[in-house]
Amino acid sequence: MINFNVPPFTGKEIEYIREAVDNQKICGDGPFTKRCSEWIEQKTGTGRALLTTSCTHATELAALLLDIKPGDEVILPSYTFVSTADAFVLRGATAVFVDIRPDTMNIDEKLIEDAITNKTRAIVPVHYAGVGCEMDTILDIAKCHNLAVVEDAAQGIMSTYKGRALGAIGDFGCYSFHETKNYSMGEGGALLIRDESYVEKAEIFREKGTDRSKYYRGQVDKYRWQDYGSSYLPSDMNAAYLYAQLEMADEINETRKARWEQYKTLLAPLAEAGRISLPYIPEECEHNAHMFYIKTRDMEERTALIDHLKKHEILAVFHYIPLHSAPAGIKYGRFHGEDKYTTSESERLLRLPMYYKLTEDEVTYICDQVAAFYENR
Repeated sequence: MINFNVPPFTGKEIEYIREAVDNQKICGDGPFTKRCSEWIEQKTGTGRALLTTSCTHATELAALLLDIKPGDEVILPSYTFVSTADAFVLRGATAVFVDIRPDTMNIDEKLIEDAITNKTRAIVPVHYAGVGCEMDTILDIAKCHNLAVVEDAAQGIMSTYKGRALGAIGDFGCYSFHETKNYSMGEGGALLIRDESYVEKAEIFREKGTDRSKYYRGQVDKYRWQDYGSSYLPSDMNAAYLYAQLEMADEINETRKARWEQYKTLLAPLAEAGRISLPYIPEECEHNAHMFYIKTRDMEERTALIDHLKKHEILAVFHYIPLHSAPAGIKYGRFHGEDKYTTSESERLLRLPMYYKLTEDEVTYICDQVAAFYENR
């Protein structure tokens, strides 16, 4: 069976976990946590990066730092993971969904401004498949209306928009290091903070409402309860697992991109024949090969293709059910404007296997089976 995903593993993870254990510092903010944070800061140019227990928690921290309150509104695409909305709904905000672009599956930047009201506090672009949203336009809109921009860059590490790292462009950026991501610590994430004036408060929220981070740095003689907060710190053992991959980030990235390009080349004849659609990468974007997807004619064809691939020992999957059509989406949000593409495009999209150790032969076999499916239709 060719699995849809296999978590990345470089070989040094166990050695680094052992080092963390030998250091007798396996809780949060240990040596490996610091190394990971420094790596992110150097790679992206962000003001500060704080490792978290998940991208969900990174987004929750952003919502806390923005002091999102009941009655506020946040604009985001409906085609995203639930965490994008959850972080703000937990604070009492309403999720205002707008349609996506059919080419990138990202939020349609041209529809954002019409969704803004006097209750709007933030725009949350989601960089689907590690392909950047049209950030210049989004930043201009945010500046004009005095709104924050929180980038959901869960899939976007190592990707850029006009040379700028995704996650480091808006006010806050959120990364995921879940086992399905290009670099993994099992469960984990990071909050990227552009304006360093937010850092002290972020550390307090992240450390259960205390100033323990300042205590560890020797800036105060004891730490105290300063504000509300929670425990958003990952174990240093998890960070050790992640750091082994960050050390090899470029190699992992290039390997994934090679498989991505192989998919694109082998499936091009089907796309040229109008049988499927392939991913579109805008010229100003450098992607990270987080996923390779195709679009079928409709949901019925997609279901048949999934079944065909499964019979040939290939696990391919569809992706998000649009949030605005889910029970919680109806309860906590609303769709602004016409759902022209969100639902219809989501029903066509099929994700093919993509992971670090995927081989050339496996990609060739997968593409052969996709082609065989269409030969018989």
